[in-house]
Amino acid sequence: MVQDLVIAIVAAASVGTLYLAAAAKVVKQYERGVVLRLGRLRDDVRAPGFTMVIPGIERLRKVNMQIVTMPVPAQDGITRDNVTVRVDAVIYFKVVDAASAVIQVEDYRFAVSQMAQTSLRSIIGKSDLDDLLSNREKLNQGLELMIDSPAVGWGVQIDRVEIKDVSLPETMKRSMARQAEADRERRARVINADAELQASKKLAEAAGQMSAEPAALQLRLLQTVVAVAAEKNSTLVLPFPVELLRFLERAQQPAQQQLTPPEQSAQPPRPAPPQRHAQPSRPADRSQRPAQAQRPAAAQARPGPQQPSAVGPAPMPAPPAAMPAPPAPVPARPSRPKPLAKH
Repeated sequence: MVQDLVIAIVAAASVGTLYLAAAAKVVKQYERGVVLRLGRLRDDVRAPGFTMVIPGIERLRKVNMQIVTMPVPAQDGITRDNVTVRVDAVIYFKVVDAASAVIQVEDYRFAVSQMAQTSLRSIIGKSDLDDLLSNREKLNQGLELMIDSPAVGWGVQIDRVEIKDVSLPETMKRSMARQAEADRERRARVINADAELQASKKLAEAAGQMSAEPAALQLRLLQTVVAVAAEKNSTLVLPFPVELLRFLERAQQPAQQQLTPPEQSAQPPRPAPPQRHAQPSRPADRSQRPAQAQRPAAAQARPGPQQPSAVGPAPMPAPPAAMPAPPAPVPARPSRPKPLAKH
């Protein structure tokens, strides 16, 4: 009898222990407990700590209230300016209403992930490539609003959405690189032209100052020579000073004036003295008669500025300034017939 009583007490204690083990639940600090009694939601959400449920009648579901970091898979899309891109993002969200997260949606994590992918594709199609590359903050805000609107009814709050990377095709990367290089080249040319303009203005001012003092130009030349001579691996060519060239030019002018012909060459020629007429005589030898008769004819047949005339030598034209005047030709004397010997 006593033995049966002891067995009953032990069995009751065992059943009680099992019941307490099944009914006792512990809710962690970052969790909330949602109780369903016979499939019906209880109004009270269990706070963190120790709690009891009725085994077989009530069911406790724990909901994590921490911020969840979920990567959004990379999505391929075409931007508004017809550029194919591949964009991936990351989303931060948390549950603010544990009962709605359990009752309103089957799996709130999967629902938020699909909504983020859909919204990311939509934001790619509405944006330009320049906005995806440079104006990401605005796109992040728009993407957050698109995901947060349906997630509010699920008891989920979207904390932040960030676009991580934008992948471009290789052809587009090369085109953008050429565009950036051309833009840099344009800016470099503009800066160089501006520097040349400023340098030309300063050089004009320096030239005005040096024109007043010729010695300043010589000092500047010496400074340039000193600067070039510092490098021993270069050949220095010294130009002639401007003053030396001017000195040579002034020294050449008197020499040209001395080489000009005298004014007497421009005066009219003097008349020749009258010639005495001799009686004609026959030559002793008839063979010499044609030669003596041909000389005056040959002299008359050659016209030219240098041919002597009976009046006198013709005036020569003025020689050039750089060359001395050639001497005047000596007029040839006309041949006279020889007198015949008297027999």
